[in-house]
Amino acid sequence: MHESGENYLETILILKTKKAKVRSVDIARELGYSKASVSYGIALLKQEGCVTVKKGGSVELTEKGHEIAQRIYERHQTLTSFFEIYAKVPRSVAEKDACKVEHILSEDTYQGLKKTVGSLLL
Repeated sequence: MHESGENYLETILILKTKKAKVRSVDIARELGYSKASVSYGIALLKQEGCVTVKKGGSVELTEKGHEIAQRIYERHQTLTSFFEIYAKVPRSVAEKDACKVEHILSEDTYQGLKKTVGSLLL
């Protein structure tokens, strides 16, 4: 899956904690994308079996989509903590950088970082 698809899924997951119904317009607003771009992205995610779109326009994660979103969100949180602790950068910088890195990091490197961050937080 491409970075943009992962970003959409992660955003839907986060928005779902704040709102009962997540619509394409909410995703567009959150990501700063056009409604047309989000509509296209949602259509691709629907084809991949990651989301469904209900009659009223609400976007729901499928089990597959939820698993991917959770994985990316966990990476985001771990990397944000790592950057704050080691790079000693403000949370806003750590968040932006984590959002970029979370998609390209190998699983081995991520697991090493996760262990390191976990041991620092104990």
